[in-house]
Amino acid sequence: MELKNMVSMASRSGRQLQRYNQGQRQVVGCIPYRIKMGSEKKLEDALEVLVISAQRKGKGMLFPKGGWESDESVKEAALRESLEEAGVFGTVEGVLGTWCFKSKGNDGYYEGQMFPLLVEEQLDFWPEKHIRQRVWVSVPKAKEVCHYSWMKEALDLLVTRLESTRTPSSNL
Repeated sequence: MELKNMVSMASRSGRQLQRYNQGQRQVVGCIPYRIKMGSEKKLEDALEVLVISAQRKGKGMLFPKGGWESDESVKEAALRESLEEAGVFGTVEGVLGTWCFKSKGNDGYYEGQMFPLLVEEQLDFWPEKHIRQRVWVSVPKAKEVCHYSWMKEALDLLVTRLESTRTPSSNL
């Protein structure tokens, strides 16, 4: 199944297919990123991440995330959420980690996995365009505007991973 070709103008809704682990709703998300091309730059100067506005006004910015459903793999769910919420498509890379956290909107507990998403395409139209804003920002700015500590931890892990795979002579 190629998810890019399956983008509809409506997001999935409902909890019929939702996965749970010991009572915790399972969610997955991505940190969409790109590395600006050009002269040799430090990673911190070249790396940009995409943040989106929360559905509820005044709740800040975050990375795309949502429910992992029983009819999809974890990476398919992560890519679907990025397409639905941020309108980006790319390569879902290896998991950054798993976090347990309490919902800010209700008393529920969640188990969330985060993945890096190397963005290959940014769509002009996507299912949640009318309710979300998206903006490319630096890593320090993302840490400033994101209200979720577990997402900031995932971002730190992404930066560490990218720094460890970068060679001093790599030309970005």
